[in-house]
Amino acid sequence: MGAAQAYAKERRGTIAFHVRTATREWGWRASSTFPSASVLKAMLMDAYLNQGSVRERALRASDRALLEPMIRRSDNAAANRIIGIVGTRGLRRVARRARMERFTPALPIWGNSRVSPSDQTRYFLQIRSLLPEHHRSYGMSLLGSIVPSQRWGIGRVSLPGWQVYFKGGWGSGTGAVDHQVALLERDESSRVSVAVMTVDQGTHAYGKETLRGVFKRLLRGLPSEGAVP
Repeated sequence: MGAAQAYAKERRGTIAFHVRTATREWGWRASSTFPSASVLKAMLMDAYLNQGSVRERALRASDRALLEPMIRRSDNAAANRIIGIVGTRGLRRVARRARMERFTPALPIWGNSRVSPSDQTRYFLQIRSLLPEHHRSYGMSLLGSIVPSQRWGIGRVSLPGWQVYFKGGWGSGTGAVDHQVALLERDESSRVSVAVMTVDQGTHAYGKETLRGVFKRLLRGLPSEGAVP
């Protein structure tokens, strides 16, 4: 944690992060709120799958045509359609179920919704159980299969033995916003949720490197594959 904080202090802009397990948590500026950008899309997926008209039935091709591009390649057109379906009411319902404390949805620009690192780690640590049972495996598979071109930050950190599910958000390549929130799972009892949020990085390339550097330092102590935790 100290190494991550020291590194963050040397980088441009504003940086905040939080780490959470089932029993412990650590953070820096973790209660600060930031524009969500596309990090919100995980909550949009949750809200969509938990609709009464969707929760218990098999997903249709039309459902998948919205959810898969929205999560795997962060398609904004799909997100626009889903926010039109679930609205801020659906997002607030997700936030209540996850016990978020500082979430504020925004319309018409959903990417201006306010999120905090602490709330997002709380959400991602339990996201598997918050998704409806009928669609749980599907939703997690989307978060675990982000397209290669968007697997920066935590996607560039070596974590042998851990399955990584994550969603990123960025300011159209400007460096104005660069976030990632992730759930790491090794088995049923080894789960870690991590969020890193940044603003004013100057460029997207610089923001991506900041994310990688912070995640690398935050997760340095994780047991590797085959090691006893």
